[in-house]
Amino acid sequence: MSRPASEQLPRSERKPLYVKVVTQPPLHGCWSVNISETGIGLIATPRRPSEGPHENEPVEMAFSLPDTGAHVRVHGTVRWRHDTAGVGGTVAALGISFGAFDAADGVKLARYLASSHLQVVAAFASDDETRAVRQALDGVATPHFAATAEDVHALLTRGDMAVLLVCGQDESRALALVESLAELRAEVDPTGAGPPSDLASRIVYCAPAAPERLVALFNSGRIYRAPGAWPDPEAMREAVLQAGREHGFRTEQWRMALELERNLMRERALAQTPVVGVGRHGEDLGFRSPPMQRVMEMVRLVAPHRVAVLLQGETGTGKEVLARILHRLSGRGDLPLVVQDCGALTETLLESELFGHVKGAFTGAVSDHPGLFVLANGGTIFLDEIENTTPNLQAKLLRVLETGDIRPVGGTQVRHVDVRVVAASNRDLGEEVRAGRFRADLFYRLNSFTIDIPPLRERPEDIPELARAFVEQFNRTLKRSATGVAPDADEVLHGYGWPGNVRELRNVVERAVLLSRPGEMLTRRLLPPALLNNTLPRADPTGDGSLRARLQQVERDLIREALERHGGVLRRAAVALGMDPVTLGRRARRHGLWKPE
Repeated sequence: MSRPASEQLPRSERKPLYVKVVTQPPLHGCWSVNISETGIGLIATPRRPSEGPHENEPVEMAFSLPDTGAHVRVHGTVRWRHDTAGVGGTVAALGISFGAFDAADGVKLARYLASSHLQVVAAFASDDETRAVRQALDGVATPHFAATAEDVHALLTRGDMAVLLVCGQDESRALALVESLAELRAEVDPTGAGPPSDLASRIVYCAPAAPERLVALFNSGRIYRAPGAWPDPEAMREAVLQAGREHGFRTEQWRMALELERNLMRERALAQTPVVGVGRHGEDLGFRSPPMQRVMEMVRLVAPHRVAVLLQGETGTGKEVLARILHRLSGRGDLPLVVQDCGALTETLLESELFGHVKGAFTGAVSDHPGLFVLANGGTIFLDEIENTTPNLQAKLLRVLETGDIRPVGGTQVRHVDVRVVAASNRDLGEEVRAGRFRADLFYRLNSFTIDIPPLRERPEDIPELARAFVEQFNRTLKRSATGVAPDADEVLHGYGWPGNVRELRNVVERAVLLSRPGEMLTRRLLPPALLNNTLPRADPTGDGSLRARLQQVERDLIREALERHGGVLRRAAVALGMDPVTLGRRARRHGLWKPE
């Protein structure tokens, strides 16, 4: 395997790519919708809801790139999945982030995306029209010529065609093609709410037709542009490029709508189930350590007040869980809680997602979009990974915090919203400000109430309660009957460094519950080998531990403090401890405190 895709390739825009995709775990009827150098969107028709990979699960994929014949194999992770009832059964939509490619397949994909043009079907073109189409689209699109309606359908069902040019001088033939495609689209997606399909190519009509007929076709959405019969090359080029951009935007807009709908469904489901760490009435469960007791005291103190809260902590420490606790205790618990990962979208898409846009604000903005702040009005919005926002977007967030006023992209009307803002960061925002990567004014506005969440390794008293809570949770969701955590497994859980924090503990318990037999306690044998290999004896807090265990615990604490004091730089920590860096690195790895890049 080569390097991870995120290290190997820059982030790029998504492009249409409708080809068959083979996945492992298997997913029936799986086709790609769009692709970039860092991820892919898939549509499938699973035979049963449990089929195929689900959110946060690994997946292997294999597919071919059109025209080149190149095969790509890649390992990835399911970022989100949405299952809904469709024509003939369930339809599943998935967003996959790429992890690592086989051999040089990542380079193949990058070259394909860099060199690929818009794919265009030109129907019924005469010899003169063929030359005109080639001249108009030279360098910006690749035309594919079809002499019959059957040829047009064959090219469109290939999947990667974004625009259909209808040419020729036979008016009845050209109009019959447009109507037949409209009928097929209605059969595939009667509501028009589904993903852009292989029949959803934008139609640029360049054949003869009466003006009133063209107006009717345009108003009904059957054609996208009608530059007229025999248009000049510039008009044809512009119409095709606009149609291609609209097609690509619809794909992205549909993905965003799916993800928003999925988030809202998830919020409704979570409102009906207890969160690990908080009870129905706000009592804290699983937080028995003094550090987390102090955190919960701060949460209970600030929850009833409309003040922005900043949650800081390592990845996996439970920032989103605390945001839900804040929302539940705030008096706004019956109103929406909207979650947005600020690192998941580009600046333009994130601005549109948060503040909305008006019809016509940009190409493809065919209707008003309210934005998440409007959807969260009266409730809470949780902005995760806020350190990934740009200075321009940070300025707009500051305005919302100070005035409650938002203005959609392309709009002139200002709308006032009452939204509680909870932000989260896995970096020290104070350091980000000093480094010039985060606006100081927004930081000081958020910094009015900051809650630092300690990593799991600093609160081992929470491990047993959290593990038991996760066992109960996964017994319900996985239909298992594990009866608790055995002493030998509990010893392993206590001795591990938990670099992935609570999220890693949750995944470990989920795996163990899944592997357990009916009525069995979770024992050491059900834990991952990596966990066992990185486990060290921990000093017994009762004072009955061995001398060796106590010395190892002291050594671990000293190394951890030195690494934290010197920003994780091993060489500086070694100088401070008077040790050789190689020796320190070996001991830090053994304690689970450091991993080489």
